[in-house]
Amino acid sequence: MAITARSIYPIHGVGGLERHLYDLVRHLVAIGVRVHIITRPPVHMAPRDVPMLASERIDWSFVPYRSFPFAGRRGTTVIDRSTAYPLFGLRAGARAAELAAAGEIDIVYGHGASVLGYARARKRGAAPCPMIFNPHGLEEFGGPGQSAVKHIGYAPLRAAARYCARVADRVISTDHCLVPVIGRHLRVSEDRICVVPNSVDLLACDSSAEEVAARALRARLSLPPGARVLLSAGRLEDNKGFHVLARALSDLLPRNGSAPAAGRSEWRWVLVGDGPARPRLERAVREHGIASRTLLAGHVTTPELHGWYRAADVFVHPTLYEGSSIVTLEAMAHGLPVVATMAGGLPDKVVPALTGWLVKPGDSIALAQAVSEALQDPSRLPGLGRAGRALVEERFSWPAAVQVLMAVVRELVVARQGPSPGRAI
Repeated sequence: MAITARSIYPIHGVGGLERHLYDLVRHLVAIGVRVHIITRPPVHMAPRDVPMLASERIDWSFVPYRSFPFAGRRGTTVIDRSTAYPLFGLRAGARAAELAAAGEIDIVYGHGASVLGYARARKRGAAPCPMIFNPHGLEEFGGPGQSAVKHIGYAPLRAAARYCARVADRVISTDHCLVPVIGRHLRVSEDRICVVPNSVDLLACDSSAEEVAARALRARLSLPPGARVLLSAGRLEDNKGFHVLARALSDLLPRNGSAPAAGRSEWRWVLVGDGPARPRLERAVREHGIASRTLLAGHVTTPELHGWYRAADVFVHPTLYEGSSIVTLEAMAHGLPVVATMAGGLPDKVVPALTGWLVKPGDSIALAQAVSEALQDPSRLPGLGRAGRALVEERFSWPAAVQVLMAVVRELVVARQGPSPGRAI
């Protein structure tokens, strides 16, 4: 299998895509698949310096990624993603086509516009292997608050994504509820879309935080007896909706010096993450009168993030726009009930009355009501958390997701001409 991608952890840093690719490759190799990774040259370290990436089952092709002047950091700005990124995709995909023509691979799994060159070769009939296309976040197709200028700037990337989807044998959706969205954005029929969930590593979640660390983190909050910890995590951007949650939490404050409503626990809100909206969020927390109950923890290490999962009682994800939400899956893996919005793929994970509460994005009144219900009946929380953990184990763990992906791979390879002798697919 050839995998084309802009970057992978840790040789290109840490991010959602980078971690996804690392875990995907790790679990494919674990079941015997040989992988050829086509990506840009290493930035932080060479693959040979990372034990997993140095596996004899992994081959590498490094393709130049050349940003234009004033385009900003690679892969992080609208200009770069709509210029240098598709050009990189032409080169990376062309390399995949060379491997396919030489009989060195059985299938190409492209992530975003990185597979554009293979799609072009396949359109010309010069790429014999099947192609799977994973569009990932689809930020280029817009979301709440996206400016007209930004939308126009993303036009080349939208065109590249639609071209790849049109040529691909299968297009990946991370959640069932996103299938219609992907079909509409990419203009492909839903019968060509397969659901392969984004996943979390349960072993890593279970080993990343100790109870003693969780107790220490709770101690930082100076909690009154019986107080509950509400946890949120994510990049501090307006589309994450944290300002909506700040407004919602202000509705839970005692009024005129009164005690909390009957049955309602004291609470503290911990927000992990950093980003450009932090000053506005700090101002919102002050204006809504919840500063004394809020900890903006900023950027934390992975072990500390998992420590906060262990320390919390409820995970609250008030996002206005979302893809699949790995942080929600991680919270559920730690046995946390979830209050979230009906954005992106969240309805596939947060099931009302089973694993948590769902509300409309941007509805602070409904969000306040859902959090209030969680606080008023804390006896329900452990059961909701156990159901969430069970759902992650069944559908959103890496072993489960890789088996789903491999079923798609085998279907396409066998449909072509059967598996090639002597090579694991």
